[in-house]
Amino acid sequence: MRAHLGDQLVIESPAAGAARRDGEIVGLHHDDGTPPYDVRWSDTDEVTLVFPGPDAHIRHLEHGQTASARGEQTEAVPSATRPAGATGAGDIGRRVAEERRRRGLSREVTAGRARMSPDYLAYLEERPADPTLATLIRLADALGTTVAALRGGGMDLPPGQGHALLHPRLRDLGPEECRALLSTHGVGRVSVSAPDGRPAVVPVNYTIVDDTIVFRTAPGAVPAAAAGTEVAFEVDHVDDALSQGWSVLAVGPASEVTEPEATRRLARHAHTAPWAGGEREMWVSIRPTSLTGRRITPADQ
Repeated sequence: MRAHLGDQLVIESPAAGAARRDGEIVGLHHDDGTPPYDVRWSDTDEVTLVFPGPDAHIRHLEHGQTASARGEQTEAVPSATRPAGATGAGDIGRRVAEERRRRGLSREVTAGRARMSPDYLAYLEERPADPTLATLIRLADALGTTVAALRGGGMDLPPGQGHALLHPRLRDLGPEECRALLSTHGVGRVSVSAPDGRPAVVPVNYTIVDDTIVFRTAPGAVPAAAAGTEVAFEVDHVDDALSQGWSVLAVGPASEVTEPEATRRLARHAHTAPWAGGEREMWVSIRPTSLTGRRITPADQ
């Protein structure tokens, strides 16, 4: 069995009169066109890695010819499982598109280098998708980068050292968007005056309860100095692979929560224990009186 990009893979049903399944071959794994194939199924629009069996044949669209597979076991393998730490759906496609634009490559040229259909590359770039590892390897090779970079790797590297966008757009965030972004994170930075009188900015695990930022610490620890003062609390997200990100700054009075029922309620709502460990049973709440933020994206987004 040999196929070209754009050919159809047709799976015949063993039951008489039953519907068959077909899809477009959007990715090749071997230069000679032999299986397996990345197939975008017409009934679900999903892409899976397929090892065609004896009930499958290829429809060559340009000639209307078919080629039967013999002696192979049918197996439809879902897209490669995303590893721990991988980015969410859609991020890979945005990274592919950004890297392609940086290198001045068209979709047609990139797809040709990666041995895939330009339509499938458009699908990856524009819609949430989870491409197979083999597809990522071919794309990384075509773009002169790495699979880790396309997946958003390098999380252990210092942020902010990626390439700046050629045409960045910096926009202010409204209070509602700032609240939404605050609720998606669990680590922020609080500014305090340390016991020795010097300014300090320290990271803390936090959660949002009734529009209030709350975190646990220990009496005498640096974050505890926030209680009884007005503080600034900052949260951000930087994606070096896309050279974009956002930051939110909350300013307001901080106070220690001492009422027993209130502390029990906070303990029930806390989604994580302080990473620093130890006895940290002092609750501090920050009620923002000001919420501001900014986001950097490409100008065309």
